[in-house]
Amino acid sequence: LTNMENLTYLNLHNNELSGGIPENIENLNNLLYLDLGNNDLTGEIPSGIGNLYSLIELNLNLNNFNGRIPYEIGNLENLTYLNFRNNELTGEIPTEIYNMQNLNYLSLRDNQIDGELTAEIGNLINLEYLYLYNNQLVGEIPVEMGNLVNLIHLYLHNNLFTGLLPNTIGNLSNLTSLDISDNNFSGQIPNDICNQGDTTP
Repeated sequence: LTNMENLTYLNLHNNELSGGIPENIENLNNLLYLDLGNNDLTGEIPSGIGNLYSLIELNLNLNNFNGRIPYEIGNLENLTYLNFRNNELTGEIPTEIYNMQNLNYLSLRDNQIDGELTAEIGNLINLEYLYLYNNQLVGEIPVEMGNLVNLIHLYLHNNLFTGLLPNTIGNLSNLTSLDISDNNFSGQIPNDICNQGDTTP
């Protein structure tokens, strides 16, 4: 498969494929779209996937991938869509993922990802959909979350977040859905949250 170096579109979604992603996936360096979702794929996500510099969409959801998200994923600066949901991924979100400033959609939900959200998340200024729920994320929500003014959906529920909600969340005036339930937040509801109009609690 990886000998087809002229491929720009590869969709193997919704089959019963098993095993891992071939290590030499990086040979497909003309790929714009890669969808391996809804299979029985296992093992770690190979670092070579970070050499697919032309990728615009990457979907590995609904598999059994484990281990950490490779930091090389940050090389995919053309990505607009990244979906790793419903796997068995562990470890922290690599800060390199925040280099992908063209991202419109990011879903890491339903994994076992831990660690804190860092200030660099504020670099993802084109994000409209952010799904991080059903993980083991800890710490406070960084004030830089307020930089993501294009967000429409923000789902952080069922994690281990603590502390105060930042006032900058009121900057997210395009939100239509906000879910931060089932965490350990404390303090008052920020007054600025009322700037969000009809946002769903």
